[in-house]
Amino acid sequence: MVSTFHAIETAKRSLNTQTAALNTTGHNISNANTAGYSRQVVSMKATDSMEAYGLNRSVVRGQMGTGVEFTAIERVRQTFLDDQYRNENSSLGGWDIRYDTLNKLEAIMNEPSDTGMRKVMDNFWNAWSDLSQDPQDVTNRKIVKETTLALTDALNQTSKQLDALDSDLTNNITLKTTEMNALLQSVADLNGNIAKLESLGDNPNDLRDQRDYAIDKLSKLANVQVTQLDDGYQVTVAGQVAVAGTVVTPLTADGLQAAFTGGTLTGGEVYGMVLSRDRYVADYKNQMNQLANTLANGNIEVTLPKGTVLPEGTVLNTGPNNTAVTYSNANNNRTLTSDLKVTVQGINGLHQLGYTISGTTPTKGDAFFTSKDGAAITAGNITLNPDIQSDPNKIATSLRVEGTGTTDEKVILGNNALAMAMANLKNVKFDFGAALSSPTSVDDYFSSIAGQLGVQTQEAERQSKNAQLLTEQVDLNRQSVSGVSLDEEMSNLIKFQHAYSAASRFMTTFDQLLDKLINSTGRVGL
Repeated sequence: MVSTFHAIETAKRSLNTQTAALNTTGHNISNANTAGYSRQVVSMKATDSMEAYGLNRSVVRGQMGTGVEFTAIERVRQTFLDDQYRNENSSLGGWDIRYDTLNKLEAIMNEPSDTGMRKVMDNFWNAWSDLSQDPQDVTNRKIVKETTLALTDALNQTSKQLDALDSDLTNNITLKTTEMNALLQSVADLNGNIAKLESLGDNPNDLRDQRDYAIDKLSKLANVQVTQLDDGYQVTVAGQVAVAGTVVTPLTADGLQAAFTGGTLTGGEVYGMVLSRDRYVADYKNQMNQLANTLANGNIEVTLPKGTVLPEGTVLNTGPNNTAVTYSNANNNRTLTSDLKVTVQGINGLHQLGYTISGTTPTKGDAFFTSKDGAAITAGNITLNPDIQSDPNKIATSLRVEGTGTTDEKVILGNNALAMAMANLKNVKFDFGAALSSPTSVDDYFSSIAGQLGVQTQEAERQSKNAQLLTEQVDLNRQSVSGVSLDEEMSNLIKFQHAYSAASRFMTTFDQLLDKLINSTGRVGL
């Protein structure tokens, strides 16, 4: 039969349950602004009826209810939205880094501007044009020297900045790898703590939130996959199982590089760094090296005017089928009787066809550009020939000599044919080899570099913004499920408060009834 104190027990269960609901609501409100927190709810259910079918079963009609109890405190979370968010977050991390790197490359190239490489090259060509008007003028020669040094310095500085950016990306990959390993260790530790609490029958919701938040941060750094196993999360990073239960397999920068090469590292900031370094930065370093080397030694086709006297022993491929021809006094062919179209190796090759104004006998020009370290010319080591730096008179401007015999020849100082040919190289097409399918001018080649960089930056910006919007959209969907709504929590607070007050009133009422029954029965008339 129904216990005398049945109602008291029912009220007590209600008070305990509503207290738990109020405490959970307060916990949600407290963590409304906590990153990674998922709102929690109390799962309530009606307790079992008072008694089961049997001989001593109560004669009360139906089954007498015994109140309410809470079975668990659970967090509200959808795995599908978590996976979607992490995929979009990885894409965002990759595009953000690529856009940032391309922005830095644009700052290095500094085009279009009045102080960039194009301006320096224009000054270089203009200086040769001015020199052609008065090839003996020492001021114009010094201007050619200085504008050439400005050009080589600009190429050197650009190369240095590209090397610094390359090094910076490499260092950042190492730093991000260390950060990823710290997050992976945190996930493994949380796996162990969660497993211990779950073995006691508890729901470690806050620890689960911390674990998921660590995975969220990890997804910004690289593409991750999460599998729920009996001993916790198994985390796969770039195709490599990095966490299994409490066991961590540390990541390395070399391992991530191999994953990128193998196609398993497909997203995240580390992916963006490796791609930016190995594709963007390496490509522009190669193009700038190609620009410098071609400017100095790339094949160009020029026309030597009639009357040109080539230096003794000059060898040019002007014979049938481009065979070599030696121009010498012995062959009596040094003086050209007609215009001659020849192919020479860049500014260096053309400069060595002319004569300087230094010395008392005709002196052919040396290589105009050299490398600082004696290696092949690149943007990083190109410089003006040190001999010309020390003596601008060694800049060759003339293609004519007068007199007969090697000892009697004198340079026609006023001849400007070579200086004019140098100035005209601005529009001459250089052979950039495999870098381009057809020859083009140096200015056009650099324009193609700047144009390519601009298009790549615009595309990266577009992709970054799209990835940002998609990530925010998925996160909003996730927050609509897991996030804390203060309005909803305040409504719940009022609801649970009234339920608690009603249960308290219910207990008070039965306390008064029992007091009347126990203390007043049989005392009538006393």
